[in-house]
Amino acid sequence: MSTASDTPVLDTLAAMTVDSIERCGLAPDMLLLTRIAALAASDAPPISYAAHIDPALKTGVTTDQLQDVLVAIAPIVGTARVMTAAGNIAAALGIAIAVADAQISAQG
Repeated sequence: MSTASDTPVLDTLAAMTVDSIERCGLAPDMLLLTRIAALAASDAPPISYAAHIDPALKTGVTTDQLQDVLVAIAPIVGTARVMTAAGNIAAALGIAIAVADAQISAQG
């Protein structure tokens, strides 16, 4: 199999994301909250949250709204998945802070 890129998996995920955003009628904040709920339901790892938390915060999503999403889905996905999601969101926030700190250090 020949690919035109050194990162075919990431390229595919990026293309799927763009296509999904273009076809979805949800407001950006609601789209990201929905995706975060889906991540929790699918027991996603922290890196998956890292790809969504920063964009969510940039659209105005608050930490209270993130908590509300976990509260809303708890009866459906269960305690274990919600607790794992909360930890993974915290890890993703830590990753975002570390990246921002590294960028600031590189600039100054």
